[in-house]
Amino acid sequence: MTRLFASAFFCFAFFATQFSFAQEAQFPLVKGFGGIYEVPEATERPDGSLDYYILIDMTTGADDNAKISRWVDNIARMMNLHGLAGVTQDRMHVKVVIHGGAIATVMNNEAYQKRYNSDNPNIPVFKALEEAGAEILVCGQSLRARNLQKSDLYEGVNVALSAMTTVTTYAPKGYTILKF
Repeated sequence: MTRLFASAFFCFAFFATQFSFAQEAQFPLVKGFGGIYEVPEATERPDGSLDYYILIDMTTGADDNAKISRWVDNIARMMNLHGLAGVTQDRMHVKVVIHGGAIATVMNNEAYQKRYNSDNPNIPVFKALEEAGAEILVCGQSLRARNLQKSDLYEGVNVALSAMTTVTTYAPKGYTILKF
């Protein structure tokens, strides 16, 4: 009987310990997307008293065009990780320039439907990014090379002359460049 009690106690303790580490995803800056988790043992964190200037150079398209691109969601994750560490929205200065294979992620539903037979699942993420203060830009050269027009893009995205000139414009202004 004691063996049975000991086994039951061990199982209870094991499962209780496993579930005590489970957390709900958090969305401090980008609501509903890019869920992140607190890591109490982390000794390296963003500094909530600093302003962060970040330019995302995004060229990678979605693995599955019927699902949110993990790269688009990573932008939300990056912003939320800073928010979790205490960086406020007004201290996050994020620009995203999209070109190459990622250009489909900014197409409007009508253009996306023609190409992929589904609504663009990335639009809600981009809208949430914009609400969190990010500016979304698309490379004008990529648009022309793919025979796309501004009218093929979701409302809210801005057109840059090129991704290259966007990078060369913001790098000297102190923006950290992340390549997705």
